[in-house]
Amino acid sequence: MSDTMTNSGTAVGSNINPPENKFTSWLSHVLSDLGKNGIFIALIAVVALFAILTNGIILRPQNISNLVVQNGYILVLAIGMVMVIIAGHIDLSVGSVAAFVGACSGVFAVQWGLPWWLSVLLSLAIGALVGAWQGFWVAFAGIPAFIVTLAGMLIFRGLALVVLGNQNIGSFPTEYRALGNGFLTSIFGESDPDVFTLLIGAVAIVALIVQQVRTRAGRQKYGQEVEPLTWFVIKLVLVSAVIGWFTWALASYKGIPVTLIILAVLILVYGVVMNRTVFGRHIYAIGGNRHAAELSGIKTRRVDFWLFVNMGFLAALAGLIFTARLNLAGPKAGDGFELEAISAAFIGGAAVQGGVGTIGGAIIGGLIIGVLNNGMSIMGIGIEWQQAVKGLVLLLAVAFDVYNKRRSGV
Repeated sequence: MSDTMTNSGTAVGSNINPPENKFTSWLSHVLSDLGKNGIFIALIAVVALFAILTNGIILRPQNISNLVVQNGYILVLAIGMVMVIIAGHIDLSVGSVAAFVGACSGVFAVQWGLPWWLSVLLSLAIGALVGAWQGFWVAFAGIPAFIVTLAGMLIFRGLALVVLGNQNIGSFPTEYRALGNGFLTSIFGESDPDVFTLLIGAVAIVALIVQQVRTRAGRQKYGQEVEPLTWFVIKLVLVSAVIGWFTWALASYKGIPVTLIILAVLILVYGVVMNRTVFGRHIYAIGGNRHAAELSGIKTRRVDFWLFVNMGFLAALAGLIFTARLNLAGPKAGDGFELEAISAAFIGGAAVQGGVGTIGGAIIGGLIIGVLNNGMSIMGIGIEWQQAVKGLVLLLAVAFDVYNKRRSGV
């Protein structure tokens, strides 16, 4: 039956309840957004769980600062690892490379007495050369990355022992140790909480708000769909509150860790590389379909080569941070680093087949592992059960990824 028309031309009987339709649309946006940010919600849930189980100890300012310092090297490795995984590769050698570079830096800074900054630069260069060595075999010799980096894990672990002479090297110059244990604080004089740290947090919140508002306005300008304004504001308030709380915790202890500054720079730089550069788009294209990428003109071998050079550089940086934190270069350094970095990437949403993953997701995945380690240690859980729990979390994360792909028919 056709709808009758009123004198004003409005169809009678075809009205949909506007408030209900608006609420349904709003709820749909919220649920969709929560699904996209599920890993961030998982991090909050893990933190909340251990806050209850540890009677709030995990949320104390000193512990928050320690979480950043203790897991900095894993987060650095996770950045490089997720890029390698997105391209469809894997790197099993990063722990051994970190140990080898840490040993080299010990020789440079302690035994040879070179300036700390020169020792750092030489060590980073060695890491890049190691990456170039492995990248050559993967990109130009055509040997699978799994095999090349498995060999690298053995080679560079052995070389680390050779350089160290099976003994520890320490202690390092004060400036060098700041990479792993230093804090940027008291710039505006002694205060509790630290004013400089609070100022940096405020700047970060303002920058986030401006960036999000500009992004939303840009989408509206080009007629793209945007989330409801109410949900947009709620999200900004919640994220700003988390940043504010985190900043207050740091300011109440010693200020901003140097490790956090290094991480912030890396996240910004590599976020731009992966999202706004041709190189980043090529990485995703290669991981999505290597053959199609080659047919489209992408120089896949060159991209693979530079990916491993970058991974070697970041493994070297992680080795320096770890060595600086311990003030010691030892034979056991780097044990299990590759497993932690790979776990962080997969927990953060990277796909096993490649082509999917983000820098932010890998960082959050690394933080989840760090919170698990820290929370279970506070509770007095043994290392054997910690390993079992982390393995289970990794398995569930990958299983969830596989389930989503099957459900979507990918």
